[in-house]
Amino acid sequence: MFIATLLTDPSRPILDRATVESVRNAWGGGDARWLDPGVAAEFALEAMPENRWQVWEGLQSLKVDLVIQPAEGRKKRLLLADMDSTMIQQECIDELADEAGVGAHVAAITRRAMNGELDFEAALRERVALLKGLPVATIDSVIRDRITLMPGGTTLLATMKAHGAYAALVSGGFTAFTSVIAARLGFDENRANTLLINGDTLAGTVTDPILGKQAKVDALTEISARLGLSLSDTMAVGDGANDLGMLTLAGAGVALHATPVVAAECDIRINHGDLTALLFIQGYASEDFVCS
Repeated sequence: MFIATLLTDPSRPILDRATVESVRNAWGGGDARWLDPGVAAEFALEAMPENRWQVWEGLQSLKVDLVIQPAEGRKKRLLLADMDSTMIQQECIDELADEAGVGAHVAAITRRAMNGELDFEAALRERVALLKGLPVATIDSVIRDRITLMPGGTTLLATMKAHGAYAALVSGGFTAFTSVIAARLGFDENRANTLLINGDTLAGTVTDPILGKQAKVDALTEISARLGLSLSDTMAVGDGANDLGMLTLAGAGVALHATPVVAAECDIRINHGDLTALLFIQGYASEDFVCS
């Protein structure tokens, strides 16, 4: 048995009954259950539709996401999340680079690295080197003035944790940012790279080893084993090429507003919904949401 979930951006609740019923009837699905009127609905299916991706493509033009998963085990007990452009709306290194006067150059490297066109470790070292001499105090001002949370993040964390889940923030960015964001959102732990400091300025280097794609995979396997969970109990969410390892390994790997190369490798693609989509696809209705 499978569950099909249709959802859209909660700030623009455009999902209508006709769309849901049209897809349900075409596939001979069960009765539709509205998780949030205008935002998300689901129905059961006896088999995976052969034209799944064709229907998905058609719904994308309506700004509606479609996710089909096995019905069993949808609610996850471990959440592993990327930070930049996933739990927050920015790339921290790009914001620091902008303050250093090299924003456009660094942002271009970031885009290529996230799309898998560049080696992540080499690209990170190149970008961090361009930050050499930037005052350490800039980090605090960037967090205060430039960093905004991705919509739905606080609700996602509060709801999953209220139902007994564990949450880890695992980033290819920097601990100076993950420690603050993890505390703000309620993550149980965070892992990232550490920027080295020379006096009161950035040294232009990071500690080794660099936390990249493999480190995120290792975090998923280590944390799940420590908690006595199987990989099927886990959900991972990210947007860049360095997230692909954990996304394909987790029981539910969510490509959230992801680069094309990442989305193409993932069965769960959220292009229009916010982070509450991760609750809807687990079967939570809006009345189940916990607001921290």
